[in-house]
Amino acid sequence: MRTRKPLVLIVVDGLTPDVFEAAVGDARAPALTFLAEHGSYRRGVSTFPSLTPVCMSSIATGSHPDVHGIPHLVWYDRTEARIVEYGSSLGAVLTAGALRSLRDTIFTLNERHLSSRAVTVYEALDDAGLVPAAINVTCYRGRTRHLPTVPGLTPPAFGPRRFFYYSLFESDVTGAPFAVRNRSAGSVDAYAAAAGRWLVTRDGFDFLTYYLSDYDLASHALGPEGAGDALAVADSAIASLLAAAGGPEEFLERYAVLLCSDHGQSRVERGVVLQERFADLSLHRRGAEARADLVVTASNRAAMLYRSPRCPLGVRALAERLDSEEAAEVVLFPEDGGAVARREGEEVRFRPAVDGWSVEGDGSLLGHPDGFARAWAALANPNAGDVLVSAAPGAEFADLAGSHHAGGGSHGSLTTADSEVPILTVGIEAEPRSIVDLAPAILSHFGVALPPYAVLPVAAGAA
Repeated sequence: MRTRKPLVLIVVDGLTPDVFEAAVGDARAPALTFLAEHGSYRRGVSTFPSLTPVCMSSIATGSHPDVHGIPHLVWYDRTEARIVEYGSSLGAVLTAGALRSLRDTIFTLNERHLSSRAVTVYEALDDAGLVPAAINVTCYRGRTRHLPTVPGLTPPAFGPRRFFYYSLFESDVTGAPFAVRNRSAGSVDAYAAAAGRWLVTRDGFDFLTYYLSDYDLASHALGPEGAGDALAVADSAIASLLAAAGGPEEFLERYAVLLCSDHGQSRVERGVVLQERFADLSLHRRGAEARADLVVTASNRAAMLYRSPRCPLGVRALAERLDSEEAAEVVLFPEDGGAVARREGEEVRFRPAVDGWSVEGDGSLLGHPDGFARAWAALANPNAGDVLVSAAPGAEFADLAGSHHAGGGSHGSLTTADSEVPILTVGIEAEPRSIVDLAPAILSHFGVALPPYAVLPVAAGAA
């Protein structure tokens, strides 16, 4: 017998606080308005790099990259001496190797890249005898073996008990339309809505992650201020859940709700090929990996530099080379057991301390939301580069294929626009203020023990 209401986590990819707040009360967003009127709202903080694979792993595990191990949208796997590309662009996927990129995105992220130290909410809830569910979630690791919908097409995946993944894996027959038939027209969210309606109609879960990704696609193309039509589509997908329960009031009688984004978005005016700063070095290329001095993995508004043993420049020298790069707002690297953040030739050193952070230098150089904590966690990830780069406002780093979103929107940096997310809670006691607070809030709602690394968010003003 249930002792707590089932809980639905709604994640609208790329939704900024400004856009969410403007949508509340707008006739085009009745579902968001209804939930906001019945809940508690605050602005929260993402992780760094603020890119979807990193962020969704943080949401699923309640940890930053130092624990879950996913470093970026594109990164260099030192153990296999190869680039991992989760889908920066079609061109980047083709450049990295299409089949390998697809396998990395769908399977390897969950099977090997996601650290065994991290515990997903799906694993923890299943172990507690509850029924977890997820729709279209990239970080899905769970206890249940799922065969692909087309026999022999792919290996099985281990996910939550109820699992729907872009029509490729479906734990139940729902009649949902094919997910990727026309993504620009909202087909992925339409698939999510159909699977979500099926689950709500049957009260088929204790916990559901309902992930809507089409808004982020539109925001990349049009900028966050120009994606109003896509937000209306996302609102319609949320409304379909409410209707499946018999209406909005009936939905809240049955379910508690967490609604958030995984990251923000900011306007991009120019694309920059960061590799050009290191043109005098031998850069990583497929087929010539052994001769590389440096691997540059860049995408959206974050980049990483991986130094090889043969590189003539040390880590500090690589970072200092970016002092005059206008597209690089903050450059981070570890040094002498601590960390360094550089901006335009100035720097601040920092490391954890008993009462917060030990800081030497001008701390405002890293004056971003939770800047010290997020930067430290990103650097402490064993899969991260030797140097991390956070882009300046208006700039984006071109990916492996030279693609970027100039004229549209992007994310990934430490800046406030990329880092702030809306967080709305309805019917739960916790008050999460970061995406890493979400998993602890979910587990606490069900009375399930938290992983050792996780911290339960405390209500503002609590003793």
